[in-house]
Formats: sequence, structure tokens, C-alpha cells
Amino acid sequence: MNAEFLVTSLIVVASPGTGALVTLAAGLSHGTRASLLAALGCTLGIIPHVLVAVTGLAAVLHASAVAFDAIKYGGAAYLLYMAWLTARDDGALRIETDVRALAARDIVANAVLVNLLNPKLSIFFLAFLPQFVAPAEQHVTVAMMELSAAFMAVTFVVFAFYGVFAARVRDRILTRPGLLKWLRCGFAAAFVAMSAKLALVRP
Repeated sequence: MNAEFLVTSLIVVASPGTGALVTLAAGLSHGTRASLLAALGCTLGIIPHVLVAVTGLAAVLHASAVAFDAIKYGGAAYLLYMAWLTARDDGALRIETDVRALAARDIVANAVLVNLLNPKLSIFFLAFLPQFVAPAEQHVTVAMMELSAAFMAVTFVVFAFYGVFAARVRDRILTRPGLLKWLRCGFAAAFVAMSAKLALVRP
């Protein structure tokens, strides 16, 4: 595996984004198990974008303003919904004393949707993966799938680290309701900012 690819992937994944926020929120509100499930969901949400890019459909998405905008605005609206849920006292960032309270499928499904409704990921993979495929490579599709699998592994590890760290500090937050209020406002504002950023993206 190309070391340059792994380092670049680490930098890209570690940069603050919606997936990191979702995983952090899951760790803070529901504990370690939820954070790992959220990391898994964010990772699974990459698969459709990888398949779209590898099969060349990202070029079609890039050329079709209607298709791109439909997904883009759907994603922006979902991030606003996440902001609303996060800002509520009984919303997504509520601290649960019973860390098993939220069903695994709900955590994973929410995390998958966050990445799934982001069309720029398909464009990103279309531009990113070919840079690390050797010109003489005879099995380009296989090579790109291998790189994608490595990228997803990096994504899971980094997001799991974020989430587990958040889960470790949740007990301190339980005793500081004022801090939790500020965290809700901060996370909600971040989701709104990312929604606006996504809405302004051009193919």
C-alpha cells in the first residue's frame, strides 16, 4: 500500500467534518458502544460514493446539475435537521444514563445518511483515487477498490478514536449541565455551518 496514500487519507479523514461531529456526539451522549457504531455507520456511508466513483458515475453526477443539486440540498436539509435535534434538550446530544437506550440500527442509519447525502464525496473519490493508481496498472478497478478499502479503514479508526475519547469524558459532562448546554449550541452551530457549506458546493 502506498504510504503517501495512507498519510493523505489520514489528513483528509482527521480534518473536522460532519462524520467526526456525528461520532463525537454519539460518544458524548450514548457512550463507547454508540461511538463505535457511529464510526461504523460513517464508514459504511462511504461505500456508495466509492462505487459511484469507481464505475465512473461520478462524472455523470458532476455533469448533471439537477442530480447533483438534488442530493446536495437533501444533504444540507438533513444537516439542518441534525442541528435542530442537537440543540434540543431532549435531542441527539442528550446524555443518556442508560448507554443502551438507543438502538444500534438507529445510530448506524443516522451516520450512514450523513455521508450518503453528500455528493461531493463521489467527486472527491473520482479525483482522489486515480492519483494513486500506477499508470501501468492493468487492473485499475481492483486497485481503486483496494485503495478505497484502505481509506475506509482509516476512516473507521480515526472516527472511532474521536468517539471513544468523547465517551471517556462524558461522565465529567454529566456533572456540568452548563457545559452540556454550550456543547449543544456548538454542535448545532457546526451542523448549520456545514449545511451552508454543502449548499454552496458546486459540482
